[in-house]
Amino acid sequence: MSFVETFNALPVRKSPLLRKLLSLLEPKSPRQLEAMAAEAATLTRQHFGRTMRLFAPLYLSNECVNNCAYCGFSRDNPIFRVTLTMDQVIKEAKHLTGLGFRHILLVAGEHPKFVSNGYLEECIRVLKPFVPTIGIEVGPTEQPEYARMVNEGAEGLVVYQETYDRTAYQEYHTMGPKRDFDWRLECPERGYAGGFRRMGLGALLGLADWKTEALGLAAHLEYMQNHGWKASYTIAFPRLRPAAGGFQPKYPVDDARFIQLLCAFRLCFPQVGIVMSTRESAALRDALIPIGITTMSAGSHTEPGGYTGQGREDLHLTVRGRRVELAEHKPEDEATGQFDISDHRSPEEIAAVLSKRGFDPVWKDWDEAILSN
Repeated sequence: MSFVETFNALPVRKSPLLRKLLSLLEPKSPRQLEAMAAEAATLTRQHFGRTMRLFAPLYLSNECVNNCAYCGFSRDNPIFRVTLTMDQVIKEAKHLTGLGFRHILLVAGEHPKFVSNGYLEECIRVLKPFVPTIGIEVGPTEQPEYARMVNEGAEGLVVYQETYDRTAYQEYHTMGPKRDFDWRLECPERGYAGGFRRMGLGALLGLADWKTEALGLAAHLEYMQNHGWKASYTIAFPRLRPAAGGFQPKYPVDDARFIQLLCAFRLCFPQVGIVMSTRESAALRDALIPIGITTMSAGSHTEPGGYTGQGREDLHLTVRGRRVELAEHKPEDEATGQFDISDHRSPEEIAAVLSKRGFDPVWKDWDEAILSN
């Protein structure tokens, strides 16, 4: 039995925890929302103290075989593409460690021709000597492949279902292996079996009704905590941002609902980390620091080579899986990002804001020396 069976039964069978979550998402008065936020802040301080874990995404490749209507990397988008070499990956990572980061999330599109044959394992292998915490956010794969990544030194797996609405999922994913809803739904289970000790789940807000996404994500988290209890979990519910292709969300989520959603998850899952990326505005991220988030990205780029300009000399198009050279190429051109970020502040500025608010920026919370005994 996998989470698929539990998910399919949600319309008729919900746990007490899921019923509590849905009740917290019902319309609330301003006073009720303030009370939820206050309780969420108290629970966050009890379980996480006044710390904020900082990380940076490092995009390796924007090649992709999937057509996803909302994603800048979508196969049919005529974008500038590149896959970084090992030397380029190292230069990008050393730039990030020079800024203070010790937790790096490796991100790539899904393409068996460009991101395959041990490419991800090699990226992990060359970074592990100077990056203590490495996570991956890539196309779902089989358990043995996850085990190989763990053996090379990766410890975190992030996989967002995108939307927990089956019908909407099929509408947005029109081509490529990502079309298989159940295969993606079972990905965290395969990752856990492969040995990852940190797991990140999430839904991309704007693709379907926000309560549908909340219920699916909460059910998924509850299932994984019960069946994969040796791992620690984080959740995220990023909102759609502008990207190549010009997709417009059908179900936009405003700030009030977004904050209510965050508070509801904190009240139902007091010990689970909540991640807030640079998709959100600086003002909103600052406002949510004391309420419920525990992990933030900073100074992010969503294009391969975005931190140091690596790979610009190799920009190209990919048409039907084949590389096509650019007719013209300016030195300042760069690979296309997955989406536009909103908070452009540097890691140093984010750390200063946290310190001013009485929080401790945590750049590193793990070292292999812990296991030396």
